[in-house]
Amino acid sequence: MITNVVELSGSVLKLTRPGASDRQLKPWDAADEQLIETATSALSDGQRVLVIDDNFGALALALGAFSPDVLADSALAHAAIVDNAAVNQQSPVNLFSWLNPPEGVYDLAIMRIPRQLAYLTYILRWLSTGLSPQGMLFAGGMIKHLPARSVEVFNELMNPEQVYPARKKSRVVSCRPGTRGLDDWPDLWRGYTLPDSDLVIESLPAVFARDHLDIGTRLLLPHVYQITGNLPGRARVLDLACGNGVLGLAALTANPALDLTFTDVSSQAVASVARLIEENSFSADTQLRFADGIPADAGLFDLILCNPPFHEGGVVGDHIALRLFDQASYHLKPGGRLLIVGNRHLGYHRSLRRFFPLVNQLDANPKFVVLAATAGQDFRRS
Repeated sequence: MITNVVELSGSVLKLTRPGASDRQLKPWDAADEQLIETATSALSDGQRVLVIDDNFGALALALGAFSPDVLADSALAHAAIVDNAAVNQQSPVNLFSWLNPPEGVYDLAIMRIPRQLAYLTYILRWLSTGLSPQGMLFAGGMIKHLPARSVEVFNELMNPEQVYPARKKSRVVSCRPGTRGLDDWPDLWRGYTLPDSDLVIESLPAVFARDHLDIGTRLLLPHVYQITGNLPGRARVLDLACGNGVLGLAALTANPALDLTFTDVSSQAVASVARLIEENSFSADTQLRFADGIPADAGLFDLILCNPPFHEGGVVGDHIALRLFDQASYHLKPGGRLLIVGNRHLGYHRSLRRFFPLVNQLDANPKFVVLAATAGQDFRRS
């Protein structure tokens, strides 16, 4: 873990970015710097302050004197903020997710603008009741990561007051809250029908591929049906980085007797799966975990299903998948399998051999490959 020392608006902070071994992957950026500077000029004692989707704690800790609450969709952000607060000897931060959003209204909110337009729309609509009528939002991000049409969405849902000059390729805008909330938004839940089923899978806006079945998952699904359908009752299955839960829910349609665990780094993903399980009366033997990867206390599984993410914010690569493969190798019973789909160019067939003694290709098309990795009794990684 690399520790970076940075001065942000007069605060000298030690910040780390979980899982980063590349010194170029900083736990803050120019958008954090500009947000802290602009928001600080509007802050005063006694205000109720909310930080939304702080990546690694730069915003919350630099503004620590104002005791902000932090609302973040990502479990990775939660862990990083807790760790960085401890390193900087700051008081524990009040952390919330979309599983338990904060109640009441805030005087001022500071937000990292998300990459997904639908998720941005969700947050701005939520702020119609999350901010006081006279409250202020400062929102910012790196210009290259701002979603298309974000300006239109801000103009439609908020009352923009000032667009600050771009600095170091970042942009910040200040707004007053609008009046259009979540209750009258027809796109709050979107989804599709699971192939070969009448199950409609709906998700909240922060969830990957929430309104369509992505083509990698489409290639993987027949193997999920076949393998899980042949598992004995009470076999333990994990849908790792579950997203909308399509793999785990497909497994339950093939074998309702499974002991199924869903885990995802996104609180909106976990909330979406929880709603689907409740509405469709699936087996009581299901667990939902809001976590970055596999929780240490998750135990051992007979089968792990995964469509590994290959991007984290603006960083693209196989670093997330490698961490998930590593964790999976410790959480499979001997002879248990990890079943994945991935882009051909990422070379997961080679990566998996670092963690598993046996890797088989089950399917492929010009873009994707389906692989099964089997855990060994005494396999040791080099």
